[in-house]
Amino acid sequence: MRELDRLGVWDEARQRGYSFDVTGIRAPDPHGTVVFEVPDARTGGPDYPAVMGMSRPELAGILHDRAAEVGVKLRYGVTFTDLRQDDAGVDVTFTDGSTGRHDLVVGADGVRSAVRQALGIDLETRPTGMGIWRCSGPRPASVTRTDLYYGGPSYIAGYCPTGEDSLYAYIVEDAQDRFAMTPAERLATMKELATAYHGPWDEIREQLTDPSRVNYTWFETHLLPAPWNRGRVVLIGDASHSCPPTIAQGGAQALEDAAVLSDLLLTRDALDDDLWDAFHARRVDRARAVVEASNQLGRWLLDHEQGDVPGLMRSVAVLVSDPA
Repeated sequence: MRELDRLGVWDEARQRGYSFDVTGIRAPDPHGTVVFEVPDARTGGPDYPAVMGMSRPELAGILHDRAAEVGVKLRYGVTFTDLRQDDAGVDVTFTDGSTGRHDLVVGADGVRSAVRQALGIDLETRPTGMGIWRCSGPRPASVTRTDLYYGGPSYIAGYCPTGEDSLYAYIVEDAQDRFAMTPAERLATMKELATAYHGPWDEIREQLTDPSRVNYTWFETHLLPAPWNRGRVVLIGDASHSCPPTIAQGGAQALEDAAVLSDLLLTRDALDDDLWDAFHARRVDRARAVVEASNQLGRWLLDHEQGDVPGLMRSVAVLVSDPA
């Protein structure tokens, strides 16, 4: 939220998202009993809510409009076919046959980054052992925050309001090969898993009727050691570090990568080793701490181990409360 404010889009994001300051923990019993409530840390600072849910298409649209407003040239349906660099720049060939010479190429192209592959970087993206069912749908009036249900037939069942009329709900299980299922089978499976959870889940499950709104995937992770750049080409976001959403900091870390890189490019005179050293000093250990904490929480669940979850969450909250 702090970085969205720096980009000039916080007011619009706040209006279109759904903010709250407390997370509930519920039991997997016939009533979905609230066991306790946890005040969430305001890691962005006192001027922002602790948590804001928002769908990714909504956020992408806001960022798109702001980028166009400040003069960014946006091109869709085009990617690169070749990168060739020297000390002074990067020559890029694009799939539409055009070419360009650029001071810097940023590979912010996700877990299976094509830029990373083009650089010849061998990075193993491994499954963590968990799979997640996700769905989107209308927000019942009873859902005003994130609630987490631990236990039952799955590791976690939870939901998060993403707008006045929308939410995102999820169930985490052991990773299974469910990828050949038809959309109708995916819908039926998620509804069946959700029958173990009650309270607001009863309304969410009843309104879950559209197979296209159900998605299943595995948690995966990787972490690229420094350096994240090769000359004038740099990887940021999921291209260099990816983790399960168990601490809900993956997207924030990607945005911080971009913010720190932009800050350095705007305040330094040269794209040199000093700039890259400063970038890595501000980003690598911080991203590593989030990735390792996210994976640790998942391992405790997989191993049915009573780890220090509050302590782990507190350590990450303290870390990210200071601007990157």
